[in-house]
Amino acid sequence: MRKYLFGTGLITAVTGGLTLLRGLREKEPFTWRQVLAWVSWGISVALVVGAIVDLRRAARGEEVAKDSPVHGNEREIRKDRLKRRLEG
Repeated sequence: MRKYLFGTGLITAVTGGLTLLRGLREKEPFTWRQVLAWVSWGISVALVVGAIVDLRRAARGEEVAKDSPVHGNEREIRKDRLKRRLEG
């Protein structure tokens, strides 16, 4: 679970969200650029969560969607998980 929480994608999404929240504190008007930034941040978070779900499914030996970057590597991911489980 630690590798998912401290992955670079999730850390990047969280820091991006903090930056956007900091921008809301200032007394500037809410513009269309800020709307696009929030939409972009939401998409980034959705992609990170999707990647985590796909990695977890692959590690458990479950089927992963064909459009996932993990698709085709399920065996290797499963082997790595079993190897780590036997070592630790």
